[in-house]
Amino acid sequence: MFGKDITLILILNNLSFDHKTVKVDMSASTILYTRRAVAEILKATTSVDLGSKQGKHIQLTIPYSYYGKYLTTDKRIQVTALCEVMHMHGVKLLVEKTIILEDTNIIIKIPRRVVVNKAVTLEISYANPLPEPVNRCILLVTLMNQQVKIHLAQLAARERSKIYFEFTPRKTGPLQLQVDFSCDKFSHVKGFVTIAVAPA
Repeated sequence: MFGKDITLILILNNLSFDHKTVKVDMSASTILYTRRAVAEILKATTSVDLGSKQGKHIQLTIPYSYYGKYLTTDKRIQVTALCEVMHMHGVKLLVEKTIILEDTNIIIKIPRRVVVNKAVTLEISYANPLPEPVNRCILLVTLMNQQVKIHLAQLAARERSKIYFEFTPRKTGPLQLQVDFSCDKFSHVKGFVTIAVAPA
């Protein structure tokens, strides 16, 4: 999840009866959705001895402090592990994984029944998932083809807060509400709901 340390496990299995030594070069980079690298955030090399039919796990941890300032709005990290079996020329294996960090920052609560031409109040809750405070917080609410920009107070590390938003639906049927939360450390954390507006 966005704002937390990332832990990955690489599993190596020796399927033969011979002892093997495997050199593993691991790297991690923040990337765009096009897979273009933005910044390398981690590089590590290790060597693993595998006995006959033996398997071993290699754990890789990427702290938030390594990736936080290099993450784009795509919130993607690509991790690669190049595994080379020593003393066996040309035997290499490349393992790749793209991690997309999820947001659970926006929660929108709506009343059980929403009726046309009657004021309704929504609860919009938002959070700072980071281990540090964030400033210049802005909530952009889009509803009925109109946008409302709300300037919010600073959020402490891991703090959750909420606001109440009132509006009056002018027609029946489905109505989509979209919320976009940005601050000085991250941007465009989105949440949306479809509201069913009933006749009066």
